Amino acid sequence: MIDGIGAAAGVAIGKAFVLPSWEWDLTEQKMDPVDLAKEFERLYEGIRTSKDEIKLIKNEFREMVGPEESSIFDAHLAILDDPAFMNEVHGIIERQYKAAEVAVKEAIDHFVAMFDLLDDEYMKERAMDIKDVGNRLLKHLLGAPEVTLPKDTQPYILVAKELSPSQLAHLNPGNVLGIVTMSGGKTSHSAIMARALGIPLVSGLESSSNLPVQTGDMMIVDGDNGRVFVNPEQPVLERYTELRNEQQRKKEQLQLLASVEAITKDGETIRLSANISSVKDMEAAIKNGAQGVGLFRTEFLYMDRPAFPGEEEQFNVYRLVAEKAGGHPVVIRTLDIGADKQLDYLPLQEEENPFLGYRGIRISLDRKDLFKTQLTAILRASAFGQVKILFPMISSIEELLQVKAVMKEAMEELDGRGITYNKNTEKGIMIEIPAAVLIAEELAREVDFFSIGTNDLVQYVLAVDRMNEQIAHMYNPYHPAVLRMLRMTAEAAKGAGISVSVCGEMAGDERSIPLWLELGIRQLSMSPQSLLRVKHRLLNTTAADARRTAQECMKLSKAALIEQKLAAAACGVPLNP
Repeated sequence: MIDGIGAAAGVAIGKAFVLPSWEWDLTEQKMDPVDLAKEFERLYEGIRTSKDEIKLIKNEFREMVGPEESSIFDAHLAILDDPAFMNEVHGIIERQYKAAEVAVKEAIDHFVAMFDLLDDEYMKERAMDIKDVGNRLLKHLLGAPEVTLPKDTQPYILVAKELSPSQLAHLNPGNVLGIVTMSGGKTSHSAIMARALGIPLVSGLESSSNLPVQTGDMMIVDGDNGRVFVNPEQPVLERYTELRNEQQRKKEQLQLLASVEAITKDGETIRLSANISSVKDMEAAIKNGAQGVGLFRTEFLYMDRPAFPGEEEQFNVYRLVAEKAGGHPVVIRTLDIGADKQLDYLPLQEEENPFLGYRGIRISLDRKDLFKTQLTAILRASAFGQVKILFPMISSIEELLQVKAVMKEAMEELDGRGITYNKNTEKGIMIEIPAAVLIAEELAREVDFFSIGTNDLVQYVLAVDRMNEQIAHMYNPYHPAVLRMLRMTAEAAKGAGISVSVCGEMAGDERSIPLWLELGIRQLSMSPQSLLRVKHRLLNTTAADARRTAQECMKLSKAALIEQKLAAAACGVPLNP
């Protein structure tokens, strides 16, 4: 038995395949100064090809696991545009007359060594991203083949010194039972991707000296406890086989709940719908029993393409989703992009803080031509299902009135064209900015529903960027201030007689169920993968008891105590006062 870091949960048992290390041994090549222009052209061509390849990988991975996890590759694209990295490469070529591949290799080694010296696990793991991108660029400069995985269909446990996100994106999840890596931890991009794919992963085994494993050895990967067994004895193998089978039985039992109504033990119902980014996401949503779509992120229709999608293309996608929803509601959010989520054909100025900048509805109101095209497409789709329109990043009544004016123009144009649509299409706003919470009573009089985006709301309320590893621990959706914001929003909606739903990550967290029952929130939207887990918890919840738990939480002044109480309730464990 070898101890490591449990980076992705689950148990895997199978034969090992040891991935050869990808190491470059380049000879020092000097060039004639007159060839500098040619060398730079080789470099730029390699960068262009690498970017195209990364975008392709991103798209493929997004189809498998969704937009959040696939955004990992945005960081890889950013490295190829990073001034510090590229200036280093340029300098080596220009001043030392070295070949482009030698310059790239030296720049990789320089930055990796620099990050490894830092006493910061997050930065050390980011060094893996630089190696990944650098190796991709080297591959194109050298015309070298990639290190490949087994071609046969026999499932295996992948063992590697390190595993890059690019390599992981090319895995067939049906063939990979588990993963073991010498380096990395829970916050590495590979770990995030493994969790999204549902592949058990144990990492950080470097401190255990050399892992005594060869291709073909029998292995057990315990991602829950961070343990690896090589050629285990029979009693250990039998124990873990039973544990793996039990996990599989639980998954199968959960799947049986897909057609069951989400109702508490004492008869209170909550509508569980799905967050999607494409028509393909609907398949997983339907399979797991989603009652419609609570958030269709339309910005992914606009990404990784050369130009804006036209009205007809958008209409066909929205109509198809509405039809597949089978009469259930489909909430379509209008374009929500910014400097952190850019379109290649809509250059946005670099911003110090893109989350407080030119984004969401601010861009839509600035580019009313694009906004009206999208609204027209959504309205046309309303004739084919229960379609609703959701506007992001609203912070004032003035913005909302402008939005309604553009929507009115779109409806008048459709009337002029003689095109059928639902003239009573419901419109709602994302509650994700504290200002919107504080004027929720006024906003509620102008719309048909609220949708609380807890991810951004928590970030703005607490002034915490959860992608910043130094302060990520301060990002806590159970902070008392957040709970008060949720209560204010729910009360404003109730007072105006409009519905309110939650579509952020809190919706997919079973611990939050008592809060929704207490606040009168009866609509939740989450990733398709979370639906059955949340439904299972709801079916085993008594609403009256849950409300008492939530009422006690609302009185607490410390986030840790609130989390502890909600976690105990989710586990059915009574909490001592």
